[in-house]
Amino acid sequence: MIGIVSAPEPFRVKDVVLAGAYDQYGRGRVSNFLRSFNLLNMQLDVDGVRISADKVKNLRQSLNMQEGAFTTTFDVGEKATVSYTYYALRQLPFTVLMDVSVQARQDCRISVASVMEAPDALRDVQNYYNEIDRPHAVLSLLTSTGKSPTGKLLLCASNSFLFREPHGQEPRVIHEMWDNNMHLMKFAKQVKANDSYQFAIAGSSITSAHHDDPLNEAERLTIFARLEGKDRLLRLHREAWKNLWTSDIRIEGDPQAQQDIHSMMYHLYSFTREGTAYSPSPMGLSGLGYNGHVFWDTELWMYPAILVLHPEIARSMVEYRFQRLAAARRNAFSKGYKGAMFPWESADTGVEETPVWALSGPFEHHITACVAIAAWNYYAVTQDKTWLREKGWPILSATADFWASRVERNGPGNYAINNVVAADEWAENVDNNAFTNAAAKANLQFATDAAKILGLSPDPDWMVVARNIPILKFPDGTTREHASYQGEGIKQADVNLLAYPLKEIKDVAAIKRDLAYYEQRVPDAGTPAMTQAVFTTLYARLGDRDKALHWFRESYEPNLNPPFRVVAETKGGTNPYFATGAGGVLQSVLMGFGGLDITPAGITQLKTVLPAGWKKLTLTGIGPDKKTYTVQ
Repeated sequence: MIGIVSAPEPFRVKDVVLAGAYDQYGRGRVSNFLRSFNLLNMQLDVDGVRISADKVKNLRQSLNMQEGAFTTTFDVGEKATVSYTYYALRQLPFTVLMDVSVQARQDCRISVASVMEAPDALRDVQNYYNEIDRPHAVLSLLTSTGKSPTGKLLLCASNSFLFREPHGQEPRVIHEMWDNNMHLMKFAKQVKANDSYQFAIAGSSITSAHHDDPLNEAERLTIFARLEGKDRLLRLHREAWKNLWTSDIRIEGDPQAQQDIHSMMYHLYSFTREGTAYSPSPMGLSGLGYNGHVFWDTELWMYPAILVLHPEIARSMVEYRFQRLAAARRNAFSKGYKGAMFPWESADTGVEETPVWALSGPFEHHITACVAIAAWNYYAVTQDKTWLREKGWPILSATADFWASRVERNGPGNYAINNVVAADEWAENVDNNAFTNAAAKANLQFATDAAKILGLSPDPDWMVVARNIPILKFPDGTTREHASYQGEGIKQADVNLLAYPLKEIKDVAAIKRDLAYYEQRVPDAGTPAMTQAVFTTLYARLGDRDKALHWFRESYEPNLNPPFRVVAETKGGTNPYFATGAGGVLQSVLMGFGGLDITPAGITQLKTVLPAGWKKLTLTGIGPDKKTYTVQ
């Protein structure tokens, strides 16, 4: 729910990003993600000298993915070694913690300031400071509120120091008001040589999108964390992460691939949460990329990996769409269609949020089928008929009605879906796009299957339409991407998705033919890191370990940014973290090398091959029964 975006400077946080916080501002006249208050920036003076990047030595930063902890250490001359760790507390969705330790080598005086800063986009910022005196503690609360650019939301944040000293012996805290957008609270402490001084800062950030009374709630949440105490907060945080990692991917024989896959899992786990109705944007909570909007990136790329690893988190992602079904119905109505048509870009309300200069908004209709397929796959993995009746069926039936009204009926075998933006987004306003048509067929089939499972009568027209939607071919049998396609380069996977995940094309020779054709049409640069992961999955399932390994490496290694091997969207790109690409790569390991297959009866395992050098692949905590699968 809350993303802390790190920075390479001591005691600086680049951004604090909250899931679900949007307002209309900036580029595009659409809803954009909002930065929240930066509640973890800090100032540290040692003997009167302010710590900065040019005043420290031996600065090191490390990310403990197992425990969700980001640690920075450095030396302040010969005087002290400083270490601090950030946590976005897993058990408390709106609360963060910074744990600080100063190890003195010489007698020194430290001055510490917790700084609350408002991001530029907020207006009408109000700053508060409050001390609550209790018999066992004095609670110093540094709090700020601000309105989003249109005034739609109230954003609030609060933090407090956590001292180790007994009540009455903790340092005196002083509040300083700097300007409307910044204030701080500070204390000073004399530390003797060879002593260690430790303290922490707990803080919470929440908006009126999440709570009806965010100002008081931000302070309540901070007080709650303060009185839980650091040790208990960290114990529960680590337990929550330990529970997440019971669903794991373990690679023997390739330590670098293991670390990279764990990093991708860590980020997807960090961007999602059980028990919500939120769905991650392509950049998750790593920044404001793509305005924080939700695309097919969720349903087709990130969701399948989350679904087999943690179905309870995947449920939140489908719930996001279910709660916006009414908006999708209005969207279909406005375009002259029946049923529900999901927007290409979605934010808080579920209306179309694509800027008008991007044609994908009115025309990239395959998103509607992607949402329906995700709903069906949730049922397939969990076999939860109650959920299917209450949530899945409304989505599946409304989207099937959309496709039945969307097709143009030109005779048997020619129910055309004309004038779309393809999954390959360089193909705009084309007819009979392979992925769109095949995804629509799957949507219609799954709606029909769901009706039968629930004892309902499916609309017989759905399967009439499904049987008559064409998948175009070249004369040699290669699948043609769309009616006017002549072999030009493609932005991202389209035709090859018909073999996986759609299973529209099952014949091995046909799958190989399509792979051989389209893998030659992906440019070396400037395309998003998803396509190569599909090639990996298919080649692993076909038993070609060499090509599978080649495309596995191509799927993310050229896109890594130092120092933390962060996955960018494109080669040389700088917009981390590209959760879409991570989702594709995780699918290539789970469903490709691991052979997991989502079927109407649940998860099964296909025969596959491992890449050279991998001795064993173990998948733990898979599906609702937390099963273990291995490949050797």
